[in-house]
Amino acid sequence: MDGTPVILKTCALSDEFEHGLAALRIFNGQGIARLLEFDEEQKVMLLERLQPGTMLASLVPEHDEQATSILATVMRQLWRPAPTEHTFPTVEHLGQGLQQLRAHYAGGYGPFPRRLVDEAMDLFASLSTSAPQTMLLHGDLQHYNILSSRDAWLAIDPKGVVGDPGYEVGASFYNPMPCILEVPDLKQMLVRRIAQLSEELGMERARIRGWALAQSVLNAWWTVKLNMYPPHGILRCAEILARLNY
Repeated sequence: MDGTPVILKTCALSDEFEHGLAALRIFNGQGIARLLEFDEEQKVMLLERLQPGTMLASLVPEHDEQATSILATVMRQLWRPAPTEHTFPTVEHLGQGLQQLRAHYAGGYGPFPRRLVDEAMDLFASLSTSAPQTMLLHGDLQHYNILSSRDAWLAIDPKGVVGDPGYEVGASFYNPMPCILEVPDLKQMLVRRIAQLSEELGMERARIRGWALAQSVLNAWWTVKLNMYPPHGILRCAEILARLNY
């Protein structure tokens, strides 16, 4: 090596490694940390180490408008037309996680409000089928996966997902967790994020709100499924989004 600071990343899950590696190769250092070397058999990647590496989450809530603009900029840099042939998971496939929620609770809803789950399932179906374009997305682009690097902000840890670009926007509406829950007027913040992202990405507000709600409910389910932490914080964001009309 030539003294370039690096990060060594390993992954025990074959599909996750494969999709992340494929996404990094396609993004090719545009809006994201560079892939330097890799070993597919050993499931190891050598990546550019971003310095100083400050997380975008550090700007919230004091500089949330700036942080939201940075998110939009990184999204525009990353998105690519989906490859004709690929093995990436699709947005539609990810949405099936909400059917797993229903099955997990024997056809019920457990701690999840029924109206939120039903609307989220409907939104996954309607927004996916009405997508204006299909793109390769990061798949988990939020405030903890964007770091500072000299005079730029770059993404890390792509999952690699194919589908409506609106899906990518959704994760920013329940992040950075848990500090977003300490904002005095969370509704005002979420409404402003919708308006700002709509303007900067040229995307309809209703579409952004829809994906934000659908993603919030899905991610809340994932926190339960993976036994990470209670879903109540993310569901609070979902409740606010459900009451917005566009």
